[in-house]
Amino acid sequence: MTSQAQTLPAAQMPADEMPVRRKKLFMLLGGAIAAAAIGYGSYWVLVASHYVSTDNAYVAAEIAQVTPEVAGTVRTVQVMNTQHVKRGDILVLLNDSDARLALAQTQADLERAERRVRGFFANDAGLTAQVQARSAEQTRAAAQLASARSDLERAQLDFKRREALVKNGSVSAEELSNAKNALSVAEARYRDAEAAATQSEAYYRAAVEALKSNQTLTANTTVDTNPEVALARAKRDQARLDLARTVIRAPIDGVVAKRQVQVGQRVQAGVNLLSVVPLQQAHVDANFKEVQLEKVRLGQAVKLTSDLYGSKAVYHGKVVGLAGGSGSAFAMIPAQNATGNWIKVVQRLPVRIALDPAELKAHPLSVGLSMTATIDTRDN
Repeated sequence: MTSQAQTLPAAQMPADEMPVRRKKLFMLLGGAIAAAAIGYGSYWVLVASHYVSTDNAYVAAEIAQVTPEVAGTVRTVQVMNTQHVKRGDILVLLNDSDARLALAQTQADLERAERRVRGFFANDAGLTAQVQARSAEQTRAAAQLASARSDLERAQLDFKRREALVKNGSVSAEELSNAKNALSVAEARYRDAEAAATQSEAYYRAAVEALKSNQTLTANTTVDTNPEVALARAKRDQARLDLARTVIRAPIDGVVAKRQVQVGQRVQAGVNLLSVVPLQQAHVDANFKEVQLEKVRLGQAVKLTSDLYGSKAVYHGKVVGLAGGSGSAFAMIPAQNATGNWIKVVQRLPVRIALDPAELKAHPLSVGLSMTATIDTRDN
């Protein structure tokens, strides 16, 4: 009887057996729910709680902006968008005619300055010899002045002696006249010697000052270190540098992007010509919610997948930096939250994740592609 009742449909079961079966079903359902809850709770405590994930992540790179350092007309553009370049490869050539002429002019100015400074050093030697000659002239003039003074004193003594003797007739008037004439000649010679000595002193001082003036142009320098030569050399080096800058080279390895320059275009210094994207050094900026960042630390391991390759390509990276502020904090027009209509919005903070170069080489990425990032926070 009992076995027959168990095979009957619920509608045909006796009324006293239906509550018993319903109770068993609820017990089984409750057990299943409890087992699932325990399993999920164990999984959350042991595994899931140690990971934070976001799909608000994108590939980024430190893009190099290529700009000219001198103005000029574009003569040749040797690259196009999507082209891979190496550091030092020629990207753009500017017309260098003006730069070459400027270099030739500054080279000539440098040579002229060197010759002029060599003349300064040669003048030093000539003026030194001139000072020595003026010194000798000064010595000779002083000797002549001393001789003239001696002759004058002797002539004065002879005249006074004869003037005293002429009263008693011991000396004739003619002899006194001759002594007087000799005194006049001696006085004239003394005045001439005195003037010559003054003149030689003036010439000597002029020569000394000329030597000092010339020495200020050469003091503590050589031809190479003289300020005039150094200035001319600096201008020559600047012109040489400007000539070299007419050849615009790739600053880093990467892929050419955003090329805006064309042949024949007149460009100014600082104008953006194109960009070079270093895809081999790409990283990921993952924007995690602020409530997810409590256990995130530098150096933690990260697993990433891209929408480009899907789950077949898994990247292994690590956290290398956290932004100094949320995106809204650095927005051009920051949010004004001090209002009566304020609504709290969970903020996101960019987390920089470095990628494994080998994996990046095996599965290249481009800037801006979407990624999914999962951080293992157990290592904190």
